Amino acid sequence: MPRTLLRRTAAATAAGSLALLLAACGGSDKPAKDDAKKTDAPASASAAPKADPNAKALSAAELEKLIVEQTDLKGHKVQKFKAGESLAADAVSSDKPECEPLAEALTAVSTGTPGATAQRKAVEIPTKGTDPMAALGAPVTSLALGSYDADGAEKALASLKAAGESCTGGFTIITGGVKSKINKVAADSVTAGDEALAWTVTRDMEGEPFLTKLAVLRKGNNLATFATLSITGEVKEQPQVIIDTQAKKLG
Repeated sequence: MPRTLLRRTAAATAAGSLALLLAACGGSDKPAKDDAKKTDAPASASAAPKADPNAKALSAAELEKLIVEQTDLKGHKVQKFKAGESLAADAVSSDKPECEPLAEALTAVSTGTPGATAQRKAVEIPTKGTDPMAALGAPVTSLALGSYDADGAEKALASLKAAGESCTGGFTIITGGVKSKINKVAADSVTAGDEALAWTVTRDMEGEPFLTKLAVLRKGNNLATFATLSITGEVKEQPQVIIDTQAKKLG
């Protein structure tokens, strides 16, 4: 295995992703299919449906029923975060305060002031016969779902939008004293929920670009973020089937 890939494997392990990647290498009989129906295109930011000002955040138990599960996603292996993988909001920061919402989203932390949160990881299962090395490059999506009182989800999404505009030149994620340099944040496109935003986030790994696809959708007073990476660093697209499935479960 090339040194660069070994280092990326170590990085994925640190992020808690490698176990799912290895679990996926058993393969499936058929390629993953986009079985989720596409959600209707959300309204423009100015006309997007507003959250109920009297809405109350769902409980953790209620969110657990709404977040995507194994039975919802064909062609993926879905798991809860294991002990030690989930980060507390106060454990994530940035060298640039205005970029902290992006730092949180990239580490599967619901930004803002959610009343309850839930998390999942989904790895795309390679088809049988896929080269084992190529299978290790299967995309892994870390999903965080948060529920907010009143307009909390709208404010959280607005903070992510502002961060995406302010942090194009990069920033540093700090988690427990460990620093991870982001070199570039570029706007991407996604359609889901009442409002949705997306970006391509680039880091440098031994002189080569390492990409993460980041997306966020709001549905009412709930907000879901999706951070997708591969140990090859070459993830090419947003996890639309996962995004659509989660949007559908949110109603």
